[in-house]
Amino acid sequence: MSAKILIIEDERKIAIGLQNYLEGVGYSTLTASDGQIGLDMARREQPDLILLDLMLPVVDGFTVCRTLRAESSVPIIMLTARVEEVDSLAGLELGADDYITKPFSPRQVVARIKAVLRRVNGELEPPMILRKNGIEIDLQRRTVMIEQTPITSLTPTEFDLLVTLVRSAGRPLTRSQLLDAVQGEEGEAYDRTVDAHIKNVRRKIEPNPSVPRYIVTVFGIGYKFAE
Repeated sequence: MSAKILIIEDERKIAIGLQNYLEGVGYSTLTASDGQIGLDMARREQPDLILLDLMLPVVDGFTVCRTLRAESSVPIIMLTARVEEVDSLAGLELGADDYITKPFSPRQVVARIKAVLRRVNGELEPPMILRKNGIEIDLQRRTVMIEQTPITSLTPTEFDLLVTLVRSAGRPLTRSQLLDAVQGEEGEAYDRTVDAHIKNVRRKIEPNPSVPRYIVTVFGIGYKFAE
């Protein structure tokens, strides 16, 4: 069954262009022209991934992202015409998995969709369990347990970031290495993108995010998972 993509975009030309291209390569699509319709449709239709414009009428994209993330872990890729780094980082801190700046090509969007869905579907490596410092990660089921307590709120990108850090426990990883691990060659991001995702992961797994026990900052380099 093809993945179902919800496009929340108020620019009709962009929405129709994306819809036609995505359906042409095998995806099923739904479209919504404002944030409230998009929220209602996401709840009703349960899409596999959402393309979300930030500048929406009725309910803006930031509010849509925040609301959806409080309700589910559906993958979200933001579409934004804004070029300021702070806008993209704000969306990532709300739980979006990736972002694409306008103008973009439909081919680029498809590549990013495939990358995110690969992470969601667990196309990583042969099934195995990672265990470190009381954290247990099941790569096949894409589940995380900390001291026997399930962590269910990680987004696909946050999950992959945690996996990358745990696999390299004790070894500092640069922000560029972490970006490559979670976004691949199709990534288009700033180093601070990683900081936003790390902030989210810490908030969800650390007993005290302001004094991290698991994910440690290595000044001048990046981050590492504590041994």
